[in-house]
Amino acid sequence: MGRLDKVTPFLVMEVLEKAQRMEDVVHMEIGEPDLDPPPGVWEHLERAIKERKYFYTASVGIEELRQKIAEHYWTYYGVDISPERVVITTGSSGAFLVVYSIILSAGDSIAIADPSYPCYKNFAHLLDINPILIPVGPETHYQITPPMLEGLNIKAVHISSPSNPTGTFYREDTLRSLCSYCDEKGIYLISDEIYHGLVYEGREHTVLEFSERAIVVNGFSKFFCMPGFRLGWIILPPDLVRKAQIVLQNVFISAPSLSQYAALGAFDYKYLQKVREIYRERRDVLYRELKDVFNIPCPPEGGFYIWADVSRYTENSYQFCMDLLEKAKVAVTPGIDFGYNRTNTYIRLAYTKDKGTLLEGARRIKSYLMM
Repeated sequence: MGRLDKVTPFLVMEVLEKAQRMEDVVHMEIGEPDLDPPPGVWEHLERAIKERKYFYTASVGIEELRQKIAEHYWTYYGVDISPERVVITTGSSGAFLVVYSIILSAGDSIAIADPSYPCYKNFAHLLDINPILIPVGPETHYQITPPMLEGLNIKAVHISSPSNPTGTFYREDTLRSLCSYCDEKGIYLISDEIYHGLVYEGREHTVLEFSERAIVVNGFSKFFCMPGFRLGWIILPPDLVRKAQIVLQNVFISAPSLSQYAALGAFDYKYLQKVREIYRERRDVLYRELKDVFNIPCPPEGGFYIWADVSRYTENSYQFCMDLLEKAKVAVTPGIDFGYNRTNTYIRLAYTKDKGTLLEGARRIKSYLMM
């Protein structure tokens, strides 16, 4: 039986809900892209509606989209993936629940970085799986390394690259060594690659370059600017596809039909390059404005976020965020949403608004800190 009593509130959503009841708030709390999807998404969506393609699909997703995603791995990473290994899900959240359920049993343990996306540990608790939180910090770019796993009785490791909330990503050597370690120990490595495409220094690597046993979760909500379409995917080892299919049949039936057909138009790399550059510019603006008022141990390299140390101002990141919202009308996320490892003195800021809005938010923050 799941341990609902151990599931913690998703504080970023509580901040959002409170901020939405207020006027004139600068929103930097939620990692939701404000840009439109590639134009082809609308074209495919309109065609699907006209052709009445809004009925259930195969539980693992439509063949055309599975093929498109497989082609993406060859085009973007040079990795040859069979479409049969691609499973379409209801958002990446649905993907994580499926993955956890097919590789772990009640009482098993999974290693997760601390800090990291808060829903990982909550997904584990819902399935009566034991999340082991691994404290990570600037010295490893907030990443799990093989020595941190020694002596742990775990069946899986869950990483994210680029990371939410830190914005750091796994370099090739670290990722290769982690893949090798997990393969040698018979441990499943789950890689959350939802922020792939949004990397601004260097180039991201998928775990599929280094391991055939690794599991990738990705989706259309971030780089492809399709958050409300609720569409994700999993790349699985062949022996796990049937297990995932059975879970999907019972829990989700299938991912949203119209969203699947719309996503056929998402792989417009020329348009997506513009998306990357816009967020790179926004990252640069917000980092420049805040680097002198907050300690930012690792400048963000990808994704949507700045992970900022506010210990010079507070030992209570939650109260700091509430005060900032009420007194300066700026919404950011308290660090305690992301774990327990010194998170009481950190906040996360999302640069998912236009540059003018970000500049205004930074101005309000600095004015508040001078009060």
